[in-house]
Amino acid sequence: MFFLFNVRMFTMKKLFVGSLPFSTREDELKDLFSQAGTVESAIIIIDKMTGRSKGFGFVEMSSEEEAQKAVSMFDGSDLGGRNIVVNEAKPQEDRPRFDRR
Repeated sequence: MFFLFNVRMFTMKKLFVGSLPFSTREDELKDLFSQAGTVESAIIIIDKMTGRSKGFGFVEMSSEEEAQKAVSMFDGSDLGGRNIVVNEAKPQEDRPRFDRR
C-alpha cells in the first residue's frame, strides 16, 4: 500500500492557478487544463466567510510532462479578461492559529 501511495505521489503534479476571474467554476478550470492532458482534480478556493472565490485554485495533472505542458500553455494566458498565473504548487506552510474569542 505504501508503495502505491508513493508511486501516485510522484506521477501526479499539482499546479497553482492564480488571477482567476471570480466567476470561474471548477468544471471550466478542468475543461481548460484538459487541453494539456489528463486532469486528476481541479479546485477553486472559496472564502469561508463570503462563499465567493478567492481568485485562485489548484489543478492536479496526471504526469509531470502534462503539468509542464499546462504551465507552458496557460501561464500568462487570457481567461475571462485576466492574465492567469500557472506554476508548480508549493507545499502549504504551517501558519500560526489565532484564538478568535
